[in-house]
Amino acid sequence: MMLEGIRVIEIEGLGPAPFASMLLADLGADVIVVHRKNGGPAHGMPDRSLIDRGKRSIELDLKSADDIAVLKSLVARSDALVEGFRPGVMERLGLGPEDLSAHNPDLVYGRMTGWGQTGPRAGTAGHDLNYISLSGALWYSANPGDPPFSPPTLVGDIGGGALYLTVGILAGVHAARSGRGGCVVDASIVDGSAHMMNLLMTMRQSGHLSTQRGRSLLDGPHWSRCYACADGGFVSVQCLEPKFYAEFLNRLGLKDDPDFADQFDAGAWPRQTAILAGMFARKPRAHWEAVFDGSDACVAPALDPDQSAREPHMKARGIWREIGGVMQAAPAPRFSTRPDPEPGRVPARGEHTAEILSWLGT
Repeated sequence: MMLEGIRVIEIEGLGPAPFASMLLADLGADVIVVHRKNGGPAHGMPDRSLIDRGKRSIELDLKSADDIAVLKSLVARSDALVEGFRPGVMERLGLGPEDLSAHNPDLVYGRMTGWGQTGPRAGTAGHDLNYISLSGALWYSANPGDPPFSPPTLVGDIGGGALYLTVGILAGVHAARSGRGGCVVDASIVDGSAHMMNLLMTMRQSGHLSTQRGRSLLDGPHWSRCYACADGGFVSVQCLEPKFYAEFLNRLGLKDDPDFADQFDAGAWPRQTAILAGMFARKPRAHWEAVFDGSDACVAPALDPDQSAREPHMKARGIWREIGGVMQAAPAPRFSTRPDPEPGRVPARGEHTAEILSWLGT
């Protein structure tokens, strides 16, 4: 496994922090999740969450001096720690970065928050949608005239949060192993989701990104949106390049239609959209899948997870798995030097407590 030899201690939390640890475990890191002693899952979460897959579990009471001593022993033998509390919580437990660096000066201390460790909002509550709305990452996530709405947790908690925390942990471990000592990783969803906007901001340099929704290169065109089909299904269309747009029109029998001659006339986009919406609404999704099958028209069905698991390409790559009755996506990315990894099993809370304590000699 690619991260074999790296050990990460995760303090039980919600959302992006445990997801980041799952990703590290998927890649081969030894992740030990510290579950609350005599605790249980948060409301709405299962007893065994699949984002704990591949991890080992120990139950500790972080208000107990004996259990804090156990945690410090774990930290002394680990590369990184991950926590996702509001600023100051770990310090009040006597487990902040300064407290733990005394036990491991090379420790990479990964902190996952929505607002960051500093700033006027740092101590206030928030959720995924709030963070990405403030960072600007939510602004273009709906058709013109509709309220912005992104897929829950994906842009903020996962994209701007967990993935940036993961990169930060790996960069910190690399630096520590190069002799530069440990560090604190301040991973915030507002930072990460704003950073993801830089790809769009490149279009602003050339005048193709407007703050008026529906007037940007990827926000408003008839060739960059989803359409409803006759059976209630949906298809996505995003044929940006002219050669792909031409293929899209050809497949629809609109190759010589003057209404669609100018791909980039923003003034014509609403009318062109209305025409296409009427066309797609007359046939079921399966019809349109057949029309565009194997083409470079950049059209794909918009599927729910169950439909995605049955789709031929997704099946061929083995992306969706059902293990122990739990549907989940396979680890990603893939590496040429290793076989495609299988998802790790999900431990019971505290399953490895005795094993870990024995290893520590306590």
